[in-house]
Amino acid sequence: MSRREPFEVATSSIHGRGVFARQRFRKGTYIGTFEGRETDCNGTHVLWVYDEDDREYGVEGENELRFLNHSARPNAEFRGLDLHALGTIEAGHEITFDYGEEWEGEG
Repeated sequence: MSRREPFEVATSSIHGRGVFARQRFRKGTYIGTFEGRETDCNGTHVLWVYDEDDREYGVEGENELRFLNHSARPNAEFRGLDLHALGTIEAGHEITFDYGEEWEGEG
């Protein structure tokens, strides 16, 4: 029996595919965990985080959260590898997070 995620991947008006809420998330609600293999290389679906020793490392995304798009006004944020709502996210709305200052300067 597979667990149905509270989000889904669909075509995004921001870029390519994105992650959309299947349910309403209230501020602070846990949305999901970014899953994948640790890596030292940057890439399209790599999330950079810090461990408890303040060491930065990348995780190459393998689940649906790898399709999260950037927004300068995000509605979610990562706390480690766990994604939480910054405010209310209604069902059907795209879930976004801020990729950070280094990404802003690219492209």
